[in-house]
Amino acid sequence: MTDNVRGGADHENSIRLSPVIVFAYGRVKHLRRCIESLLANPEASATALTFFCDAARNPGDRSRVDEVRAYVDEVRGFQSIRRIYRERNLGLARSVMDGVTETLATHGRVIVLEDDLVLSPHFLRYMNDGLNRYEHDDRVASIHAYTYPVDVELPETFFLRGADCWGWATWSRAWSHFEEDGTRLLTQLRDSGLSREFDLDWQFPYVGMLRDQIAGRNNSWAILWHASCFLKNRLTLYPGRSLVQNIGNDSSGTHCGTTDGFSREPTEQPVRVDDIVVEPSNLARRAFMAFLRTRISLGTRIRNSVKRALTIYA
Repeated sequence: MTDNVRGGADHENSIRLSPVIVFAYGRVKHLRRCIESLLANPEASATALTFFCDAARNPGDRSRVDEVRAYVDEVRGFQSIRRIYRERNLGLARSVMDGVTETLATHGRVIVLEDDLVLSPHFLRYMNDGLNRYEHDDRVASIHAYTYPVDVELPETFFLRGADCWGWATWSRAWSHFEEDGTRLLTQLRDSGLSREFDLDWQFPYVGMLRDQIAGRNNSWAILWHASCFLKNRLTLYPGRSLVQNIGNDSSGTHCGTTDGFSREPTEQPVRVDDIVVEPSNLARRAFMAFLRTRISLGTRIRNSVKRALTIYA
C-alpha cells in the first residue's frame, strides 16, 4: 500500500467540500476519462482525492492493474492525492465497502466514484451542495448524480426511497445503517410486505438481485445499500438532469455486459439544490418505472443486459 499526499493549487471556494474516493482496477482508459472529467470541475483543485486500487485477482490481470497504478501515480491537480494500492485482491464489493467505511471514519462524509463514470463539470458543486444542505437531516441517506434518460421533464431535484450507486455521496450517520447480511434484508422485506414496492411494482427485479447476492450469483454491495436504506425509509436526492454518464457497459468490466440503454451525456448546465419537500417524488417514480418497463419488455436478451448493467458494482 502507498499513501502519498501532494498539494494542489490554492483555491477559494464558498462551499464546504467533501473528499472524493475513486475505485479502480484494470481499465486505465475508463479511469483516465473519469479523472479528466473530474478535473474539469472548478472545485477539483480544492478537493482531497483518494484512489483505492485493487490488486490483481489473477496473473493475467497484473499488467492491466500495473497500467492503472502507473497512471494514478501521475495524476495531479487536486488539493491532495492519496493512493491506496491493495496488496491482495478484495473484489470491488469489499473494496467499496471498506473504502467508504474507512473514509467516513475520518471525514464523516464522502463522494464515491468508480472508474467508468464520466462527470459533468457541475458534478462536484451539486454533490457538495446536497451534502451540505441535508447533512443533518436523518430522512436523507445519500446524494446521487445519475438519472435515467426518461421521456418526461423531471423536477430540478427530487427524492426517491432507497439508495443508488452511479456517482453518489453519503454521511457516516447514514452509512451506519448499511447491512451486509442479504438474508436479513430479504427477510425484512418479506415480513414487512414491501417486496412489491421495492421492485417498483414489479417493474424491476431488485428482490431477485438480492436473492442472487445471497446465493453468491452476484457480489453486489449496491443492492445491499439500496435495501438497507429502503427498509429504513431513507431517501436519496436525485438531479433532474444527469451529471454522470456510465461508460462501463461495454463488456470491459468483470460485472457488466454491453448495453447503451442507460447512456446519456452529462448535463452542461448546473443543477440547483434548492429547498424541496423531503418526500419521494411520485412523478419521478412513475417515470423510472415506465423507463424500466420499456427496457425490460424488449425481451430476454435486453432484460439480462439491463440486469447486468445495474449490478455493475458487484
